[in-house]
Amino acid sequence: MTRTHIAKVLKSAQADQEIEVRGWVRTRRDSKQAFSFIELNDGSCFSSVQVVVDADVPGYAETIKQVTTGSSIAVTGIVQDSPGKGQRVEIHAKTLKLLGTADVETYPLQKKRHSFEFLREIAHLRPRTNTFGAIARVRNAVSASIHNFFQSRGFLYIQTPIITTSDCEGAGEMFQVTTLDLAQLAKIQTEIDFSQDFFGKPASLTVSGQLEAEIFATSIGECYTFGPTFRAENSNTTRHLSEFWMVEPEMPFYELEDNMQLAEEFVKTIINDVLDN
Repeated sequence: MTRTHIAKVLKSAQADQEIEVRGWVRTRRDSKQAFSFIELNDGSCFSSVQVVVDADVPGYAETIKQVTTGSSIAVTGIVQDSPGKGQRVEIHAKTLKLLGTADVETYPLQKKRHSFEFLREIAHLRPRTNTFGAIARVRNAVSASIHNFFQSRGFLYIQTPIITTSDCEGAGEMFQVTTLDLAQLAKIQTEIDFSQDFFGKPASLTVSGQLEAEIFATSIGECYTFGPTFRAENSNTTRHLSEFWMVEPEMPFYELEDNMQLAEEFVKTIINDVLDN
């Protein structure tokens, strides 16, 4: 049986439809009437689906105790209209298979609020949280919208160098890139001989793709760059990022009014697309 994403289940699955879902367990709640409720999420959407597992499901007694928060399971079952509030459908399991376990004593993500400082310590798990999942989905929607906006207007997407020797009109302090062992060189010489380096000269991470975009704009017309950018300013504020993604359109023969019109349409389109998706 082909796996069905939970997003599709919640949106369009109908009662009495047999499906298979796979995902990670958010919570498990056992009933005194010998059945369990599992909140299952596979990352395809923000919401989870409720899976009802009766005691007559094969292997229930041996498996259900290992179905803890963070574990991964595969479930085949029948979609049913849910009597509970806030959910259209639920799945009544016919089979339950444990794919991966999570130690209930050490698994760090439980059903409670976690501080960002704590999540920084478990970077391999934080995408499972609602906050980081929402951020990833918004970024995905914004990225898709940016490309669709410019592509629909005939702009050419160009990829500019990440390692460069250009500071792009002094756009910001640059992070240096080198293959030299600077700590070792500092012991034997006071000046660095970059002819010994990989590029034979000082090189850094890009602060902007503007220079390359301008070159292309005067050759092939409207174009845009969209990629990672690095700034090495020593600023410990909430308004400064050392790494971020930047979009830079370049258009030949545009006047100020044309620039303003494009910028306004761009902002409106991005906001509407994120709200719609």
